[in-house]
Amino acid sequence: MRLLHDLAKIHATFDDPNLVSRAGLVPVMALAQRAGLSALAGEHVRIGRRCGVNAQVKVACVVAGMVGGADSIDDLGLLRHGAMPALFGGVRAPSTLGSFLRSFTWGNVLQLEKVSRLVLAELARRAPLLPGKDAVAFVDIDSMQKRVYGHAKQGAAFGFTKIQGKALLVRGLNALAATISTPLGAPVIAATRLRGGNAASCRGAAGFAGAAVRTARATGCSGTLVARADSAFYSAAFTSAVRAAGAFFSVTVQMNPHVKAAIAAIGEDAWTPIKYPRAIWDDQLARWVSDAQVAEVKYTAFTSTDQPITARLIVRRVKDLTRSAEGQGELFPVWRYHAVFTDSPFVLLQAEEHHRDHAQVEQVFADLADGPLAHLPSGSFPANAAWLACAAISHNLLRAAGSLASLACAKARGATLRRDLIDVAARTARHGHGHITVHLPGGWHREQQWMSLFEAATGPPAHPA
Repeated sequence: MRLLHDLAKIHATFDDPNLVSRAGLVPVMALAQRAGLSALAGEHVRIGRRCGVNAQVKVACVVAGMVGGADSIDDLGLLRHGAMPALFGGVRAPSTLGSFLRSFTWGNVLQLEKVSRLVLAELARRAPLLPGKDAVAFVDIDSMQKRVYGHAKQGAAFGFTKIQGKALLVRGLNALAATISTPLGAPVIAATRLRGGNAASCRGAAGFAGAAVRTARATGCSGTLVARADSAFYSAAFTSAVRAAGAFFSVTVQMNPHVKAAIAAIGEDAWTPIKYPRAIWDDQLARWVSDAQVAEVKYTAFTSTDQPITARLIVRRVKDLTRSAEGQGELFPVWRYHAVFTDSPFVLLQAEEHHRDHAQVEQVFADLADGPLAHLPSGSFPANAAWLACAAISHNLLRAAGSLASLACAKARGATLRRDLIDVAARTARHGHGHITVHLPGGWHREQQWMSLFEAATGPPAHPA
C-alpha cells in the first residue's frame, strides 16, 4: 500500500463542521437513552456540592466519552468536534466533567453504582446480552490491583498482584468487580467497588457477592446460578452470603492441613482421568497441561467458625514434572493438587470445568485496562470510584451494542468493538423537517453489523429479549 500522490501535493486542514469521527456513538447512545441512563442518573445521583448539578447530563457525557475511547478526563474532549453538537445535546467540556467527578462523595458513588445495576437490567431486557440465562449463568468475583503513579492519589497503597505468574507488591488502588456470564454469552459487569490499594481481596466481598447475585436475577438469570471465586474469597462469610442470596458457590480452596488430609483420604480408584480439549497454562509448572485426574469427596469447611458448611470438595491433580530428574524414570508419581469447594448441582467433570472458566473475569479486567481504566485519572478517591462505575456502564453498553450487531461482535473485545462499530467517520446532512442523515464510508468492512446495530437501537422498540 502506498500513496498515489506526490507528498508535496497532499494537504490537510481541520475545517469541516459536518464531519464526526465516531459515528458509532449515535446508535450506542440511543441504546443508552432507551435503557434510561440519563433519567436514572438524574433520579438517583443527588450531589450536594455546587459542581454536582445536572447529573443526568454529565454521567451520560462521561459514559459516551468512554465508549468512544476516552481513558482520562482530558480525553472526554473527543465529544466536542465537528458535527457532534448537531447530533448530541448537553455535551460538556472536560474541565466541567472533571469538576463534576471531584464533587462526588462516597454516598454518591453508591448511588451511581445503583444506576449501573439498573441500566444493566434494562439492557438485558432490550438486547440478547446473556443467551441461555434462563438455564444456567455464572457470577464471577475477583479483584484487580490497578497501578497508579501520582503522589497525591487518595487511597493509593501497596498491594499484592500477579504479573506473569509472579506475586508482586504494586502501589495502586484495588478494584473489586463481579461479572455475569453464560456458556453462550460474554461477561457483563454486575457490580464494581473501588478500595484502598492495601485492601485484602475478601474485604467486603460477602455483601458484594450477595448484591451481584441479586443483580444477576434482575437481568433475567432465572435458572441455575453459580458464584465463582478464587482462594482469596474462601471464607464462611462469602459462601454463606452466596447461599443466602439464592445461588450456588464454587470457590478455590486454600491448601490448609484439613484440606490436605481430606485429599489424602481419597482412594486411588476414585480418580477419573480427563484430557482437556484445549491445554491450560500452569503457572507453577510454567508449561501447558492437557492431562489430569479429578475426584471429589464430601467435606465440611470452616469448622472453627459458627458457620460450618458441608459441600463437595472437587480436586484436580496433575503430575509435578518439576521434581523429576532429567533422564531418570519416576519411582512413583508426584502430584500437585488444586481443590474447589462447591455445592454446585453439576456432575463432577462439569463442575470442575465450569470452575476453570472463572478465569474469563481476567479478560474483563484486560478490556477495562485497554479502555477507560487505562488510568484512574483523579487524585480524589470518590472521583476515581465514580470513574470505575462509569467504566462498568460503558462496558455493558458496548456488550449490548455488540450483541445487537452480530453473533461475532457479541463476544468481541472492547477494543475491537470500538474499532469496528464506534470509530467510524461520517458526514451529517440535514433535510426535510428536522431530519438528519449520517453518511458513512462506502465499503466499510463492518457495514452490515453497523446497520444491524443502528436499526435495532433507533428503530421501533423490539420485544424484550
